[in-house]
Amino acid sequence: MSMAKDRVRYCVVDAFTDIPFRGNPAAVCLLDDEKAEDVDWMQGVAAEINLFQTCFLTKLPADSVLRVRIRCFSPLSEVNVYAHALLAAAHTIFLYASAHMINIIELVARSGVVTAKKIPAPSNLQNQDTFFIELDYPVDPVIECDLDNETSHIFGALHGASIIDIKRTRYGNDLLVEVSSGENVALVLPQMDAIAKCPGRGIIVTGRTHPGSAFDFYSRYFCPKLGVNEDPVTGSVHCALASYWSKKLGKCDLSACQVSPRGGIVDMCIDEEKQRVLLRGKAVVVVEGRIMV
Repeated sequence: MSMAKDRVRYCVVDAFTDIPFRGNPAAVCLLDDEKAEDVDWMQGVAAEINLFQTCFLTKLPADSVLRVRIRCFSPLSEVNVYAHALLAAAHTIFLYASAHMINIIELVARSGVVTAKKIPAPSNLQNQDTFFIELDYPVDPVIECDLDNETSHIFGALHGASIIDIKRTRYGNDLLVEVSSGENVALVLPQMDAIAKCPGRGIIVTGRTHPGSAFDFYSRYFCPKLGVNEDPVTGSVHCALASYWSKKLGKCDLSACQVSPRGGIVDMCIDEEKQRVLLRGKAVVVVEGRIMV
């Protein structure tokens, strides 16, 4: 992986999609050692690009597996890196390092190390130039929640959606709301002011698709408390959704569509014994350039 010595190479990558202007966008900057510790410069770049997450990558010493430090900034501050930004970063590395036959990397973030693998496209796909990226995450268990008198508030926040069940995610502290069908997930009319007053961090809405669909379930994610009314595609909530739906459907391999306005696809493989989820998705570069300062 080549890191520029003067003008920093960067990309804007749409994650969890292979269609430009869909999925969840993140910026990825490839740094040399000189820029790697310049926090003010990184913050300035992130503010200039003005995406929810801008990642800065620096190659780390390693014996075998490529290790890359990743730091992530919003336009306002340094933040923990989200799954879509990790996928975007991994896609960029695999794309630029393709001549070196690199198929696995370790992304070292302030919240921990995430392993990313390059997975070839299935042989039945027409476009064999594309590839999937697999991220190894812990399961986020779905647990019961004591809502007391909050149920009517949640109904109102989702504008009277046909709710089947309400649970909570242990680590993400999100409400997980199952509605009567995948089609009804797409039809939910979220009331953001009301969602911001609901317990927990945000609300995951999900529903089973009809027989014959290419997907097992649909989802959407609303989190106005963190300034994200609706997230385009949210990798982390699928660590809970994989656990929830694998039990309901009796299967370990799942495919989901997050039916936000941009939309995106997340494939999952859950290992209940190890309590791990492999999140799989594609990505596409939509902007490529150099930072001149």
